[in-house]
Formats: sequence, structure tokens, C-alpha cells
Amino acid sequence: MHYVAVKPPLILASSSPRRRELLNQVGMAYQVIVADIDESIRPGEDAGEYVCRMAREKALEVHQRDGVTVAVLGADTAVVVNGRVLGKPVDREDAIRMLESLSGRTHEVWSAVALVSPGGGLRQRLNITRVTLSELDRAWIESYCDSGEPMDKAGAYGVQGIAAQKISHMEGSYSGVMGLPLHETAEILQAAGVLNKASAAR
Repeated sequence: MHYVAVKPPLILASSSPRRRELLNQVGMAYQVIVADIDESIRPGEDAGEYVCRMAREKALEVHQRDGVTVAVLGADTAVVVNGRVLGKPVDREDAIRMLESLSGRTHEVWSAVALVSPGGGLRQRLNITRVTLSELDRAWIESYCDSGEPMDKAGAYGVQGIAAQKISHMEGSYSGVMGLPLHETAEILQAAGVLNKASAAR
């Protein structure tokens, strides 16, 4: 008897363990190929334009590689305060500055997903969630940064980690703040025939 290896119907163009965890929640089979793009924000680019472009470019970059014959999902998330986009901190001091700017305030988390089909068709969605953090004193911020948790997260905090105790209010998508808004993601996966409703209901 001969066995034929079957490729998963989806590639996730991200190294994020949180996005993998969220895709697992909807029963999606996939493989990971990390996109290689310039993630710098462009002059005059607002948060929505930026995260949508990032999600789209990640998916397109992987889709255009040799041997890729399945749909590719890209995603990007940014924390926005007073119209200013906060990406991942470059170092500990940058993380401290970010957390101080979010202390005791409501900010927005913009999370975009983009799906490129095998034929090159593009579907894209954007989610915006409002998050309020309680007052963060300097000692807590420094201790949190010493944990290492903030360093690979937009805005220097993770909703699913230590910082959850400091979130006093959230209006929108918990999974979007984690990095992959599941409602919007399932919509585009189902529309493209990559995820069927029965699988999503399991």
C-alpha cells in the first residue's frame, strides 16, 4: 500500500505562538512559513493602513515563494494610543516607555488578517478593540519587563499573560488583542473554502 503525503490547506505566514494557538482553536490544519518583509511604518501611514498592509504583505511574500500551492494567511497587530502606533519594543527601556504611555488609559488594538488564495485572490479583514489598563506603577512595570513577556508583543504587553491582571476593561475581540481576531479569520477562511463550518464548530 502506498501513502501520499497531504499538505495542510493553509500556510500561516507568522512565527507567533499565539496565532498558532488561536488557529488550533478553530480546528485548522496548517503549516508555518515565516514571512520576511520590512515592517517599518511609512510616513503618514495611519494604524489601519499599516496593519492591513503588513498582513497583506506577509501573506503575499510567502504566497510568491516557489512551491507554495495553498492559501496563505498573514496577520498583524498594533497598539494605538493617541493615533500613535506602538509596535514591539526594541529593548527594555522602550518597553518601559510604552507601558508608561498606556498606564491608566484606554487605547486601541488594531488587528488585521489577510488571506491569499492559491490563485492569488485576496481577502482581508480588520478588527479594532478598545482596552483600558489600570494605573501601572514604575516598580510593577520594571518587574514585568524583567519577566521578558513584553519583548515580542505589540505595545509591550500580552493580554493572555501577566498583564491580564492590569486590564480593567475591554470592548471588542480578546483573540484580536492576542494577535488573530478569530471571527474575522474564520469568515475569510470559510469564504475561501479553506475552513468549512463543520470544522469550525468542532
